[in-house]
Amino acid sequence: MAFVIVQYLDPTHKGIMPELLQRATQMRVVQVKDRTKVQPECVYVIPPNKDMSILHGVLHLLEPAAPRGLRLPIDFFLRALAQDQRERSIGVILSGMGSDGTLGLRAIKEKAGVVLVQDPATAKFDGMPRSAIDAGLADIVAPVDELPAKILAFLQRSPLIARADVALEDKTQSALEKAVILLRARTGNDFSLYKRNTLQRRIERRMGIHQIHRLAGYVRYLQENSQELDLLFKELLIGVTSFFRDPDVWEKLRRHVLPTLLANRSPSHALRAWVPGCSTGEEAYSLAMLFKEAVELARPKGNFSLQIFATDLDRDAIDKARQGFFPENIADDVSEERLKRFFTKEDRGYRVCKEIREMVIFAPQNLIHDPPFTKLDLLCCRNLLIYLTGDVQKKLLPMFHYSLSPSGILLLGSAETIGDHTELFAPLNGKARLYRRTETLARPELIAFPSAFSASPAAAPEVSPPPKPPASLQSLADQLVLQRYAPPAVLVNDKGDICYISGRTGKYLEPAAGKANWNLFAMARDGLRYELTDAFQKALRKPETVTLHGLAVGTNGGRQWVDVAVQQLREPGPLHGLVMIVFTDVATPVAAVAPGRATKSAVRSPRVAELEQELLRVRAESRATHEEMQTSQEELRSANEELQSTNEELQSTNEELMTSKEEMQSLNEELQTVNTELQSKMDEFVRTSDDMKNLLDSTNIATLFLDKEINVRRFTPQMTKIIKLIPGDVGRPITDLASELRYPELADDAREVLRKLTATEKPIAARDGRWFTVRIMPYRTLDDRIDGLVLTFADITAAKTLEAKLRGAGGK
Repeated sequence: MAFVIVQYLDPTHKGIMPELLQRATQMRVVQVKDRTKVQPECVYVIPPNKDMSILHGVLHLLEPAAPRGLRLPIDFFLRALAQDQRERSIGVILSGMGSDGTLGLRAIKEKAGVVLVQDPATAKFDGMPRSAIDAGLADIVAPVDELPAKILAFLQRSPLIARADVALEDKTQSALEKAVILLRARTGNDFSLYKRNTLQRRIERRMGIHQIHRLAGYVRYLQENSQELDLLFKELLIGVTSFFRDPDVWEKLRRHVLPTLLANRSPSHALRAWVPGCSTGEEAYSLAMLFKEAVELARPKGNFSLQIFATDLDRDAIDKARQGFFPENIADDVSEERLKRFFTKEDRGYRVCKEIREMVIFAPQNLIHDPPFTKLDLLCCRNLLIYLTGDVQKKLLPMFHYSLSPSGILLLGSAETIGDHTELFAPLNGKARLYRRTETLARPELIAFPSAFSASPAAAPEVSPPPKPPASLQSLADQLVLQRYAPPAVLVNDKGDICYISGRTGKYLEPAAGKANWNLFAMARDGLRYELTDAFQKALRKPETVTLHGLAVGTNGGRQWVDVAVQQLREPGPLHGLVMIVFTDVATPVAAVAPGRATKSAVRSPRVAELEQELLRVRAESRATHEEMQTSQEELRSANEELQSTNEELQSTNEELMTSKEEMQSLNEELQTVNTELQSKMDEFVRTSDDMKNLLDSTNIATLFLDKEINVRRFTPQMTKIIKLIPGDVGRPITDLASELRYPELADDAREVLRKLTATEKPIAARDGRWFTVRIMPYRTLDDRIDGLVLTFADITAAKTLEAKLRGAGGK
């Protein structure tokens, strides 16, 4: 293990930290030089006036890019450490001012590293430790003298398995599943849909923090400590994000994608975007800022708007995102121009301006179980799919296709792709993972919401197949018999779709004209179609084999007589439920052979002539009957086609109803989201209103709020003792109200303050002998707009009385 120390240093003075540390440790302490290879049991100290990074275990020094006072060297190094050492990285935050290090700790947490923070109560300056703890990033909080032992205990943990591609033992797998069950019971979320390696690494990390060596012991710890279940839940959510992550992707979005969306939409059509897995909101706010810049860049005709839905599983993260407050070190990701335009500087951080916050609606949502948002122009799902199993990814991507409007845009993370769903999305920029929704010719599978995707059983490890044994004489003979002497057969599912063909079936089946269709009934030749349909339905209802004898099948230029056997396979196994159809050629029936002529030696008697006449008459009647049957068969065929057409119409109507149901469910989800957001804002408004009322009441200062037209907006109870105010006076001009003050210039002074935007203050006497200091100030909103006036009336009667007494005493 090696130690790297990054601290704030005066760039104009030589650092003496290496000498001081060397006195306290037997390890070798060195000040870093460029391209210093990290060695175990060494301490490396950053030199003054340098930024430091690490690549493949080698420390590199860089010239600071930011001016003095705005540098964030700790964040810079911790981010590089997370990328280079991944789960082996350990971040320790000690005493310091500001919030430097918080973003770097987020990167370490994302890579499954561990974070230790000095207890703020023991720190001389608690700014940096407090920032890391408030961000929910600290795994261990302890006094500084206890941190080394915590680190050593964590490093002594044993992994659950030695290699990720080795199957877990039954006991370990059972304990892992029990942990998932406990999480589901506590949070209502099923983490069996997460990739096994991700689940193992996160649980293993928590076990190392608590110094628990066996998974079964950790499961017992979870059962006894509900708080640990909450911490494991947070751990698995991996809420790591930042503003404008991967800047090149956002630049392509700003310069190419958003202008195209604006060009293809009318101003009356508000653009809609969805950011699932939004965490604390940085990505959603980045998209809102980018849209504002894209509108200015494209300068479209009309007033365009964008509505962003941002959702996440973590309710605490959603609450934090709604506040829109971020630490000062976001200046490392957000340009100075954007900070000035889209943020308001506050104590210890920045708050997103109201204009941007109003573009985003935050709501808790389970992407896998809850209905999606629909009719979207942009869907931004970055670095979420990589944590889910392949089966869940295959079901989410068609759902994304359903959610997007025609030509809608899908944005994925740098390590994510659309996989095999190339018929649903076309790449716009493969490197940036930008895709456009395409219209597929295949009928999409209807999605039933809520769509709880069940987890597939854990896949067994891939084992290389053993070498095939040489073919035996018996197997070769069996293959020859099947190829040359077995009757042709077809294996289909319960809808008639062909799954397998054995032998030559061209005499009985032929491809239908038009769009390719591998359905048995569409491919059946004349003479088979209707009889085969009836036999197929009987075979589905009855356990025995249904056999058709002597069917005349129309072939190319002739007829073939055939027997057909239809049987549903009911034996357990992979063929269960499928239907086997076997075709067997038979000889032409005697009745179908043309009557031969009598031999010349035959003696034609009157009886024979009579029989021949009777035979001719019967044949004529039979021919007429056959023609009538053909006519009836044509009528039945026509009626059957009409029924099929009606059935297709009913199916189409049913699909339309299902689609309408899905849209209504999605719309209901949106309404619930908006309602949650409005309820949250209402609660915040009530709390703010209560805070303001209690603050004004506690000051015991009469305060009056006026709008820009000098009308009453709000007043405190103490104000009623100076101006005759009642609740019904809200909205009335101040000049219409009776006042105890000898201050006829009040309205003029108020208008002058609005004009000059500078406060004014003067003492004013009342008719009953009281004196007040009247202060008139502009009413400024958070986004620095003037929206009226604030008037305060401080009672200075006692001071004036004392002043008069002093003057009287001085005159004597």
